[in-house]
Amino acid sequence: MRVWVDGALVGPEGSVPALDHGITVGDGVFETCKVVDGEVFALTRHHDRMDRSLAALGLEPLDRDRVGEGIAAVLAEGGMPFGRLRYTVTAGLGPLGSDRVPGAATYVVTAVEQDPIPATTSALVVPWVRNERGALTGVKSTSYAENVVALAAAKARGHSEAILANTAGMLCEGTGTNVFVVTGDTVRTPDLGSGPLAGVTRGLVVEWLREDGVDVVEEALPLSVLAEADEIWLSSSIRDITALHRLDVHDPVLLASGQELAVPGLTPRDLGEQPGPMAQRALRVFAERAARTLDP
Repeated sequence: MRVWVDGALVGPEGSVPALDHGITVGDGVFETCKVVDGEVFALTRHHDRMDRSLAALGLEPLDRDRVGEGIAAVLAEGGMPFGRLRYTVTAGLGPLGSDRVPGAATYVVTAVEQDPIPATTSALVVPWVRNERGALTGVKSTSYAENVVALAAAKARGHSEAILANTAGMLCEGTGTNVFVVTGDTVRTPDLGSGPLAGVTRGLVVEWLREDGVDVVEEALPLSVLAEADEIWLSSSIRDITALHRLDVHDPVLLASGQELAVPGLTPRDLGEQPGPMAQRALRVFAERAARTLDP
């Protein structure tokens, strides 16, 4: 792993101050990008989304030259045919509480080689929910503990991702992915009003499939669509598009408040060991379009 913090390569053991607001209260945002042959894919789209996240938190816009210095530093060694690059911006030094004090933001850039992604995977639908009306809706925030809990539950049961509904019981997203379903010849994905992150890969999939003549609909989708869909995919910057071969359902859970939560109306199902015909088309279109330009 290669790590750069505020102007210097520091190695995996490098650190930020103990009172950085990103550490004490999770006051920061981040982006995760795909690295292909030592180059970052779709960097402008990631920068633009980070600016939206920073604005939502009331922080200064991204210093693109500064983060570019960090990206160049962690990729300078070369030898990364496929990798994951993450850059993080926090509010910088702050008090132990939620108040902020004026000061310079902290910039951290990391890069690590990534194993190839399997053609299909499995996911677990969990009973915890996304708040589609919260202050962090649509923000790629470093406050990721809810995702950690959900993903740990999925990994403990042998799955690579957890899928969540929103507070209205509508399909929302995965912990680090967007969700697509296929019914007949139509591809559907939750609209941004349902609370998912506006994934960079999600946006490219919608755009490029429509240009290829596919009917792609962004709309509010009931969670039950997962029981009816012919195909289910996950998308993310590292995965691109990954079809599900298995969908599992978590048992009811008891919250710290004593409230019990359950996933309503779903049962586990198998979807086939190979990507379905629409997934195969989407994979082909995405690969062809991504090969044409590094920064679409």
